[in-house]
Amino acid sequence: MQTPDSRWRRWTRKRSRWAAAVAALVVLAGAGTWTAVADDRAPAVHREDRTMRIDGVSLDTSYFTSGGSERRPAVLIGHGFGGSKDDVRAQAEELAGAGYAVMTWSARGFGKSGGEISLNAPDREVKDVSGLIDWLARRPEVQLDAKGDPRVGVTGASYGGAVSLLAAGYDRRVDAIAPVITYWNLADALFPDGVFKKLWAGIFVTSGGGCEKFEKQLCAMYERVAVSGKPDAAARALLSERSPSAVGDRIKVPALIVQGQTDSLFPLGQADAMARTISGNGAPVAVDWIAGGHDGGDMESGRVENRIGAWFDRYLKEDKGADTGPAFRVTRTGGIDSTDGAALRRGASSDTYPGLASGDRKIALTATSDGPGIVGAGAGAGAGTPASGGRSGGSADRRTQTFRNPAGANPPAISAVPGVGGGIAQLSSLGVGLSIDFPGQYARFDSAPLDTSMRITGSPTVRVKVTAGQGDAVLFGKVYDVSPDGKQQVLPAQLVAPYRITPERQNKTVELTLPAVDHALDAGHRLRLVLSATDLGYASPAEPTTYSVSLAGPLTVPTAPAVKTASTALPWWTWGLPAAAAVIALALLLTARRRTATPAPDPVLAEVPLQITGLSKKYAKSADRYAVKDLSFRVEKGQVLGLLGPNGAGKTTTLRMLMGLITPDDGEIRVFGNAIRPGAPVLSRVGSFVEGAGFLPHLSGRANLELYWQATGRPAGDSRIEEALEIAGLGDALARAVRTYSQGMRQRLAIAQAMLGMPDLLILDEPTNGLDPPQIREMRDVMIRYAAGGRTVIVSSHLLSEVEQSCTHLVVMDRGRLVQAGPVAEITGSGDMLLVTVAEEIAEPLVEKIAALPGIDSAVRTDDGLGLLVRLDGVNSSRLIAELVRLDVPLTGVGPHRRLEDAFLTLISGGSA
Repeated sequence: MQTPDSRWRRWTRKRSRWAAAVAALVVLAGAGTWTAVADDRAPAVHREDRTMRIDGVSLDTSYFTSGGSERRPAVLIGHGFGGSKDDVRAQAEELAGAGYAVMTWSARGFGKSGGEISLNAPDREVKDVSGLIDWLARRPEVQLDAKGDPRVGVTGASYGGAVSLLAAGYDRRVDAIAPVITYWNLADALFPDGVFKKLWAGIFVTSGGGCEKFEKQLCAMYERVAVSGKPDAAARALLSERSPSAVGDRIKVPALIVQGQTDSLFPLGQADAMARTISGNGAPVAVDWIAGGHDGGDMESGRVENRIGAWFDRYLKEDKGADTGPAFRVTRTGGIDSTDGAALRRGASSDTYPGLASGDRKIALTATSDGPGIVGAGAGAGAGTPASGGRSGGSADRRTQTFRNPAGANPPAISAVPGVGGGIAQLSSLGVGLSIDFPGQYARFDSAPLDTSMRITGSPTVRVKVTAGQGDAVLFGKVYDVSPDGKQQVLPAQLVAPYRITPERQNKTVELTLPAVDHALDAGHRLRLVLSATDLGYASPAEPTTYSVSLAGPLTVPTAPAVKTASTALPWWTWGLPAAAAVIALALLLTARRRTATPAPDPVLAEVPLQITGLSKKYAKSADRYAVKDLSFRVEKGQVLGLLGPNGAGKTTTLRMLMGLITPDDGEIRVFGNAIRPGAPVLSRVGSFVEGAGFLPHLSGRANLELYWQATGRPAGDSRIEEALEIAGLGDALARAVRTYSQGMRQRLAIAQAMLGMPDLLILDEPTNGLDPPQIREMRDVMIRYAAGGRTVIVSSHLLSEVEQSCTHLVVMDRGRLVQAGPVAEITGSGDMLLVTVAEEIAEPLVEKIAALPGIDSAVRTDDGLGLLVRLDGVNSSRLIAELVRLDVPLTGVGPHRRLEDAFLTLISGGSA
């Protein structure tokens, strides 16, 4: 056996005969096309689009490289179900810029590829991956471990994550994998414990384009199970043979497994099975539980992609210094930001993967029975009268409950709702949730109030006895976190676990494994076990019957004591004021030392608030990966400039360089003609709100602002506090303690703090984060009022509709580069959408007539009723005006209209292949 450092080098492997046979099947359909990707990276990233044919099926592929002709490892990136290669283009470009040869492709039945969807069948989609590896092996710039054997890693999310696992199992040339939010056994995912996950299965088929897009036997299987409501052995076998678990014993390469906590499709148990099997094969494994998942929430894309890059650096480039992270990491909510009320996320980790049953704690439960009502309306909405699961079974210790499965399994209980539940699941970590269990359709067992706080990390289990009046008992288990007053209960991640208990297992002790979660409970809270007869996402027996459930032991709760959460930073006032003098002294020292090297002020720019020229900043510890690259733009007085871009575009990095918090690698920033350096005097003319201010909660708003200004050491008369407060519009709230403020008031107080001294340039990073619509409108007015006096505002935001209404100019960034800059009207004023303004409100029948005109795609009234948004489809504007006059529409104007969202998406897509 080789040493761990060299064990995974594949020059010791021989390509299998099966893989060799695939090579002969790959035929290039054309010469391909080379396209330079316009992302200003150094060196440039090039994309080659090519159609390949494997076994007579055409595959649409893209190949990304950068730099010279030296050999480098390759990476294959698969896309999610229902998507195409375009979905992973940005990640491919990032990896190519980092020194990999990267290939993406649209799987069979998706995008521009041909063929049927076969759910990653070994002789179809998996065989296609081997064909792509064959092609990579012939590229002169791809590193080889042996002839025909390229150094290659595979990654992808969901459907693409599964194919990465399958490729490692079927093709020994694969060196490392990084599957994301995917499945280990598709039969277990869609038929857990023999219960049909009908809602997700239906979404699966629909997002694939309908049953006719699938391989015939898959379509027949789905329709059979959907009609019967119960999976059969043939259905399980069909899905299992196309699952990574079928070749689990062959997956022996380093695996970074990323799984979502808010995922009712592929829950954490799927990742646990992968980790246990692959590590059991002797391969390095790391597990990362992210906040989001298929149900929605934060996918932490930037962090995850960085970790995947480091994983491949270690196991493909053999960079021993690459930080691949801990063996186990979980994203947790670390409290509330005192300024904006937003949830703070922190990572928790351990040096070993704890699995789903570590640090077990036994919690005694007792059957409970209360008055009628709906359980789990969350946060006070109907939760004041929690319901019983039915009548007591009559035992002396009340450990048995009897309840009904209603006819037709309606109405069903509600937990996760695919595509909707993610937002609710995210809130569960903050003590807010929504789930519905209908009276008489469930059993309920409660614990005593907890003596101390506790965190569940893994899958709780409980032993029960179940009987059914007839046939199988189909139950849905869930564990709630119940507040001390019983008025609020939260279902962690909105997850439930289904169970099918057949007659031969009834009236015997069975162990039920509940959903795997990571959830903290405070002292005084109770745990509540609910076993329901129905759930919206699953198929339940249509025949009415009665179930009885009795406890056969306590609830066993895993606590994973080895997993340690990153420490929370101390409140700023415990260290900020004592450190202020040191920071100021250091800034003065740096200024003094660099004074001779600081460029002289440019008198030509003395009245220009901001000019950025050729600004670049590389990622830490990276020689060729840029957070910002060759950025140049100019801002004039009186402008409200919106800085736009997707996550990872470089917006915050740019703002931090602008404020002198970090130093650019190249380029220049001038504020009113003065070059920006740490401690530059001109920074006194700049106010900023970037990280979110910290306030002393027991002091009033005014006292907090006065204390802040005193800490700057500037004269009290220079604060212009009254002007700042008038613009912020806080009114009488200034005299109240900050702890009584709403989130919007705290945000406005933070903006007022940035406005102290009435700086000529005000920088705001996501000032509307977490605000409701009225609060957002108020914040918009604050920015407009501030700029009205001739001052300048730069605002970074992801709320495109707000930027469109509040900003005069835009700078659009994508992957660190400038995409477009100019007035909002100029950027949005193109496209095939026209705004028709009228003198009086148009009746709906007339709107329908206009929409039905030849060459008109659609026509809808604006919110105020005095306008129409008309989308053209072949007709020109002159012809439209003539038709409107013919219909006696009282026109007052016709002009181009395109929402900023449309323009933004067009700009950042940049003509994706």
